[in-house]
Amino acid sequence: MPAQIGDLPPIGRPASSALLEAGITTLAHVAAHSRRDLLSLHGVGPKAVTILATALAEHGLAFAD
Repeated sequence: MPAQIGDLPPIGRPASSALLEAGITTLAHVAAHSRRDLLSLHGVGPKAVTILATALAEHGLAFAD
């Protein structure tokens, strides 16, 4: 597994693996999903979603919900 996927922040190996398996490789891809969608992926927990939310906000993006 690559050290970093696209422009995603470091969120831990389980969460990164889950996103990669789901085809989510950029913050734009993350923004197309709701928090609930991401939390339903095995390996993605509240901490990873919080890190992603911060990164989305820094880039003027937000979750689909």
